Amino acid sequence: MIFKSNSNRVSTMNLLDGKKVREVHKVQLIEYIKNSKDLPTLAIIQVGDDPSSSLYIEQKKKFGQSIGVRVLHTKLPGGVSFEDLQKIIQTLNADKKIHGIIVQLPLPKDLDPQKVIDSISPNKDVDGLTSSNIEKLEKGFVPATARGILTLLREYGLEVKGKKVTIIGRSKLVGAPTARLMEREGARVTVCHRQTVDIPSETRSADIIIVAAGYPNLLTKDYVKEGQVVVDVGINTLSGQSLNEEIPSKKVVGDVDFEAVSKIVEYLSPVPGGVGPMTVLSLFENLIDAHKMCNN
Repeated sequence: MIFKSNSNRVSTMNLLDGKKVREVHKVQLIEYIKNSKDLPTLAIIQVGDDPSSSLYIEQKKKFGQSIGVRVLHTKLPGGVSFEDLQKIIQTLNADKKIHGIIVQLPLPKDLDPQKVIDSISPNKDVDGLTSSNIEKLEKGFVPATARGILTLLREYGLEVKGKKVTIIGRSKLVGAPTARLMEREGARVTVCHRQTVDIPSETRSADIIIVAAGYPNLLTKDYVKEGQVVVDVGINTLSGQSLNEEIPSKKVVGDVDFEAVSKIVEYLSPVPGGVGPMTVLSLFENLIDAHKMCNN
């Protein structure tokens, strides 16, 4: 445990600060890379011009540059065929100088994302999203967001073994692999979704709540109680009105009503600045693990 909670808590919420944790782990990555004979190299494939994708890729490139790895960015037109995309991935799979490959999501609607991702060699799947790695977490790369959540909790001394963990959202990218990882770590896991009859009762009975539903401010004060840990994975953009001029403004919020929930629970991750930085960190930790495997 690196980060300690408030010792004299009186209605004081502890922030699960992903930026601070990332900076601590960043030092370890830099040290490894300095002593490497060859540069760990990440290949990022982008299809189309989705603005959010471009932003996320820039964040990854910036972090990669800050630790000294090589990041190669291939941008393809939105109309690229699966066959042509697969050929590019296969070329990267065969390139021994490439240690990790990711395909930035979302993809255009005519491309099956899982089919595309499964074209990546499991040994280079540093996002941990191939079917092989999702099904066999103990043998492959842990999906970056799930790994980031677990690291964030541990750095604040919050172990999951024996705890009840309630996850809202069962997506293949976040909810499902996070549930599997928590189960592997010894947690008692409940996954909630649209068909769950009484989500508030499931969340209020939990020790740890992980929200990855993609709905802004979904988790309100009615879903929580004192002493809980809440991890907000959601990233939602809300349109508003600028205070100075009559022009649209945008605000990024999570799946948690931060202002209300922060007054009740003991630990809460912010958006932005919580899970997001940890996902990027975990991606590059997976890349370093892939580099180690190539050099053993």
